[in-house]
Amino acid sequence: METGKPVIVIGGTTASGKSALALAIAEAFGGTIVNADSMQVYRQLRVLTARPEDVTMARAPHRLFGILDADDPCSAGRWRAMALTEIETAHRLDRLPVVVGGTGLYLKALTEGIEEVPPVSPATRKAVRARHAEIGGGAFHAELAVHDPRSATRLRPTDSQRLIRAAEVLEETGRTLGDWQNAAKAGPPPGLRFLMIVLVPPREVLYPACDVRFEMMVKAGAIDEVRALLALGLDLKLPVMKAVGVRELEAALTGAISLADAITAGQQATRRYAKRQYTWFRHQCPGAFSLDEQYSESLVPQIFNKVRLFC
Repeated sequence: METGKPVIVIGGTTASGKSALALAIAEAFGGTIVNADSMQVYRQLRVLTARPEDVTMARAPHRLFGILDADDPCSAGRWRAMALTEIETAHRLDRLPVVVGGTGLYLKALTEGIEEVPPVSPATRKAVRARHAEIGGGAFHAELAVHDPRSATRLRPTDSQRLIRAAEVLEETGRTLGDWQNAAKAGPPPGLRFLMIVLVPPREVLYPACDVRFEMMVKAGAIDEVRALLALGLDLKLPVMKAVGVRELEAALTGAISLADAITAGQQATRRYAKRQYTWFRHQCPGAFSLDEQYSESLVPQIFNKVRLFC
C-alpha cells in the first residue's frame, strides 16, 4: 500500500463540473479546496474565470482563489510552492486537500515536479518588459540571440511572452532558461500521494455547455469586469490579459464589434480552449480515474467510493 498523506486532484475541461465535484468531496470528507486554475488566482476577474461565489466558498475552505493582483504574474513553479503550503496546512488541520483546476501544467507541476527556476524580481520583470516595448519583438529577439542563442532559435520574434520569460531569467540569474531547465528538477513532493480524477465530457455535450457558460458570464457582469481591467492600463502581455473572453469583450467595449458578435467570438474561444484541455487531459493523465461525462449527482457513489478507498 502506498504511503503518504492523501491529496485529491480534480482536473478536466472547462464546463465539466470540476468545481461542483470538488465542493461535494470537500463537504463529504472534510476537505479544503485548493485552486489550480491559472486565471482564478487573479482577483480582478471573478465572473469571467468562473471563480466560486462567496456563498459557495463559505461551504468549505477555499484557498488560492483571487489572491493576486492582475499585474502580478503567476508561474507554475510559484503556484506549486503556494499549493504545497496550503496542502501542508490542510493536513495539519486534519482536512483533506482537494486540488481543482483545468490548468494541466499546474497539476503536472504539483504531482510530477518542475524545473527549479528562481523567481524573477519585479524590478527585473519591469525592466525587461520595458525593453521589449521600446525596441519591439524583432530587435528583442536579436538581442536575446546574442546571449541565449538556444532560446532564440526555438522561439519566433512574435512569441513575446516566452521571449520575455527567457530574457527575465537570464537577466535575473546570469544563466539561460535552458540551463535551468536541464538541471535536476524537483520531483514529486515527498510524503504525499495523489488520486487524480479527470472529467472529460464528450464534445457534443461539452461545446454546448461552453456556449451557455460564456453567455451566462456576460449576463452576470463579465463586461464590467473587463472594462475595469482595461482601465488599469496593464501590459497586454500579462497572463491575465489573455484570459478567455477578455479580448472578445474588449472589442465590444471599443465598438469594434457588436456585443452579439463578441459573445459569439467568446463562445468560440471557450470551445477552442476546452478542446485543448480535452486533448491534454486525454494524453497527459494515463493513470487518472477518468470519467467521460459531466459531473452530476449520479456520479457521486462511484467517485465517493474511490475517494473513501484512497483515503
